[in-house]
Formats: sequence, C-alpha cells, structure tokens
Amino acid sequence: MREIVMTARTVEEAIELALKELDVDRVEVEVNVISRGKSGILGIGGESAKVRVEVIDSPSDTIKAATEVIDEVVSLLGISVVSTLTQAEQEEIGGPAFDLEGDDAGLLIGRRGETLKSFQFLIRHIVSQRLGARANVNVDVEGYQERRYQSVANLARRVAQRVADTGRSISMEPMPANERRIVHMALSAHPNVTTESFGEGAGRQVVVNIR
Repeated sequence: MREIVMTARTVEEAIELALKELDVDRVEVEVNVISRGKSGILGIGGESAKVRVEVIDSPSDTIKAATEVIDEVVSLLGISVVSTLTQAEQEEIGGPAFDLEGDDAGLLIGRRGETLKSFQFLIRHIVSQRLGARANVNVDVEGYQERRYQSVANLARRVAQRVADTGRSISMEPMPANERRIVHMALSAHPNVTTESFGEGAGRQVVVNIR
C-alpha cells in the first residue's frame, strides 16, 4: 500500500493513523489535507478531518534536511507545532513544501504573515548552508499562505474588472515578490488588462493597465 485516505477528529490524528497503517515515518510521506474538519456546536454538525497520505519512494536530500531543520528550529523556539510535507516538489518554487500545525501555530504567522516570511527565510538559509547549495523550501502554517494567495488572486480579478470597466489603470498595494507573482499569474490570460511591477524594495507594487 503506497497511498491511503484517512479520517479522524483532527488533521494531526488522521496523519498519525495513516503513518501507522503505512508503517512509515513522517519524512517518508507527502500529505494532502482534503478537509481540516470542523468541531460543530455542542458536538452537533461537526465534520472529521480527512487527509491523503502517499509514500515517497526516495525523499530528496532537501526534504530530509528541511524536515530536520524545521524540527530543530521549532524545538529551539519552544513552540508546539508539527511539520508535514505537503508537496515533494512544488512547481512554483522547484522544491518541497511543508505545512505546520499545532496549538502554537498562530505564533508563526504574525501580522500579515511577516513572522511566517521570516521563519521561511531562516529555514531556507540553514538548509542551503547544510546542503552547500541554494535550497528552495516553502513553509506554510495551517494553510495560511494558501488562503492568502487565493485572497490576492481574487482581489486581482476584482481590480482587473474595475480597470476593464473604467479604462483607468489601478496601482495595487505594495506586496512581497511571491504575492506580486500571484497577481501576474492570475491576470496573465485576462483579455482586457495587462500587469507590470514598479517601485523599489518593500514599496514595490503591481499596476493593472487596460490592454
């Protein structure tokens, strides 16, 4: 058995049950969270968490190093979270993607994801040093980054519609490089608008223009 779908009260419980069923360690699997579930009200209307866990035949050196580094840094910080590999090779970055869950997960997000961005930079830096080469590693916390990307993409589409309706360019708020890339990708095939970035450093913005 190389893949299994498991349900449980929480995502972490579902993952642990799947690992036991597959008889593997966490570093040997890729986890796709199908549903995070919900507790319901007074025990009514709740839903179980569901995950798909797939065994990786040969975890890369980057996956192994990143798993170790994340666990070490989390331990040093003294926070209660567990890391899970969600993609062995994320197409956008060309490297593995991890998601952190746990009681203290919110502490790693910070205002507008600033703490998460710093945490990810630290992980990438340490992993790169250990491997002696640049390592692309994506770190998320309870799906925060994924939700943020979806929010940015939806905002970009609304702005594009407004530009198309008025014929006037709109400058979006300053964003980090990864979020600007989401805007460009979301509007790349739009028939009525084009996008470009301008500005320097933290003030760099995306401008949506009429085509």
